[in-house]
Amino acid sequence: MTSSRIRWVRFAAIGAAGALLFAACGGDDEPTTTGSAPTSESKEPVTLKINFWGDFGLKELKPIYEAAHPNVTLVLNAGDYNKQHQDLQKFLVAGSGAPDVAAIDEGFIVQFREQADQFVNLLDAPYNAGSREGDFLPWKWQQSLDKTGKIQIGLGTDVGGLAMCYRTDLFEKAGLDTDPEKLGTQWGNSWDDFINVGKQYMAKAEKGKFFVDSAVNIMNPVLGQQPVGYFDKNETLQMEGGPKVAWDTSTKVIDSGISAGLAAFSAEWNAGFKNGKFATLACPAWMQGYIQGQAPATKGKWKIADIPGEGGNWGGSFWTIPKQGKNVAAAYEFINWATAPEQALSIFKKVGNLPAQPAIWKDQAFLDYKSDFFSGQNTGVIFAQTAQDLQPQYLGKKSGVVRTAVEAELTKVQSGQQTAAEGWTNAVKAAEKAAAN
Repeated sequence: MTSSRIRWVRFAAIGAAGALLFAACGGDDEPTTTGSAPTSESKEPVTLKINFWGDFGLKELKPIYEAAHPNVTLVLNAGDYNKQHQDLQKFLVAGSGAPDVAAIDEGFIVQFREQADQFVNLLDAPYNAGSREGDFLPWKWQQSLDKTGKIQIGLGTDVGGLAMCYRTDLFEKAGLDTDPEKLGTQWGNSWDDFINVGKQYMAKAEKGKFFVDSAVNIMNPVLGQQPVGYFDKNETLQMEGGPKVAWDTSTKVIDSGISAGLAAFSAEWNAGFKNGKFATLACPAWMQGYIQGQAPATKGKWKIADIPGEGGNWGGSFWTIPKQGKNVAAAYEFINWATAPEQALSIFKKVGNLPAQPAIWKDQAFLDYKSDFFSGQNTGVIFAQTAQDLQPQYLGKKSGVVRTAVEAELTKVQSGQQTAAEGWTNAVKAAEKAAAN
């Protein structure tokens, strides 16, 4: 699409002119142990429980961090996306049970920053995280800052600039072009154009193979492209605006017959990456690591192209420290280290998460990085171009729970349990109930 290509030209020029802003990053694939976090004076054994979902690059960070901090043991608790947030809320209400470090996604961050008194204020001494504000995208820093501007509950890990990931081998079998620039031109102007390409794919694809993984996974990217999401800045539910546009686009995908109808993060969805059940999926930067983890044997068979419409953001998380933790100083030392440029660059190279720190996007090691898994593409440039001008929607206090409720109704449409019209009526009711609770 034209707008993203203009951004790409400008981004490339900025990157070519930009100096290496932190020499320690230059070309080194492995994280270092630098960071300015306050170091706990005690050398007594410390166990840090870290709750998250998906792939935050912790598998690679853990042995490096523990080697540099021999008294610290990191206990990694990866779980379901929704359940991790639900459990954290339960722990805060109960007054116990929270981990030392909790990941929170952008869809839930407003909900939790409204409970800022339950988290360590990272602006306070001895943490003094305010000195790092300039490291992060301004809107990313603001997302985890309470409404008074005096309590910062998290440090941003990544942002979810959007593109489309696709299987070149499956496209070739269906007689479609595999060049990302040409594909971006074919489908970049609208989701209707994308659906039309999908119909062309389905006309020649093997029976039982589909163009996209799930119509539900189309809804969130489309919604992210709208001026207003589930809530306006007055916390008023806005179902007839962006959500209705996203719903209608998603049900068009269902009606067109191009969706495999797989529930995200299900066993069937995971298997679909391996067996070629679908050829494309909406692909925020963090999805790169998920694909590689699920289907390592498909290395070199994937490419990335522009997403239809006008960019957008899907996801991006924060490390937070619940006050209940007994190892607060050690927890901050870890999250400050994990979000330092050296580690953020390494995580990007390992799992694809786009750093929330734009200075990294100008680092030559970032600009030059080519992913073997994604057919040698400069994946950093691709995702940074979608994120550099991004001004994400306001996400309400109940955006996360409303999204879950609405997507549950769309899943019923996708599985044939209700019509699109019935589903929308039920989705509105479910959203209103979720927003009211």
